[in-house]
Amino acid sequence: MTLHKGYVPSDFGQLHYVECGTGEPVLMLHQTPRSWTEYLDVLPLVGAECRAIAMDTLGFGASAKPEGPHSIERFADAAVALVDELGLERFHLVGHHTGGVIAVELAARLQNRVASLLLSATPFIDDEKRRTAAERKPVDHVDPRPDGSHLVELWNRRRGFYEEGQEAALNRFMVDALTVLDRVEEGHVAVRGYEMDRRLPDITARTLAVCAPGDHYSLPGLERFAAALGCETRVLSGGHVPLPEQLPGEFAKVVLEWAAAA
Repeated sequence: MTLHKGYVPSDFGQLHYVECGTGEPVLMLHQTPRSWTEYLDVLPLVGAECRAIAMDTLGFGASAKPEGPHSIERFADAAVALVDELGLERFHLVGHHTGGVIAVELAARLQNRVASLLLSATPFIDDEKRRTAAERKPVDHVDPRPDGSHLVELWNRRRGFYEEGQEAALNRFMVDALTVLDRVEEGHVAVRGYEMDRRLPDITARTLAVCAPGDHYSLPGLERFAAALGCETRVLSGGHVPLPEQLPGEFAKVVLEWAAAA
């Protein structure tokens, strides 16, 4: 299936997205510091039954990179601009890791415009998480060095998330991270400062929270997050942090089933 790339204008600059298929729209939001390519193999599978759309988060991929601090609210501002420019009056919403946190804010704002919500490996951010944010070790930050050894360091920081044979996906991570190397950690910082727990009561969409069994970042908080949101949960058959790339078929099937049940 052909993937179509495009841009829409916004107050921040141009926002990049990729889409395929027709029918009910499904908007997918990626983790940081990734880009739409996190859904490279998921898009055509979802696009076989729906209009599948993956946007580049503001500040990442090929979307505009404005100055000033990133925040979940600003990421959501850009996502609202994209759905309005694309004329998506009602759509299904999918978010993975950082994209899931952005999806929470988007669903809280747009409420009934979100037909269904699927949150993948989305961390639960409460007062305790915000209080201890400064104590968290950087996930992807590396200091550039003239000999290029920081490239190996960045590779090795993520290598444990991928199985042997999944180097193509890890290469895509490297491309995305190097594109924003000077701000590579800021998406994680934005997540840790977000007042998620105060926004959950505003979500009206039927919601499913899923996670990979190997994702030690998000899996421990899955049931607590679901209890706060009042949603269903599901642990998929395998995978780690890059779940949509590791299990695209299963991930797409869950997306389509959840959207069809809305």
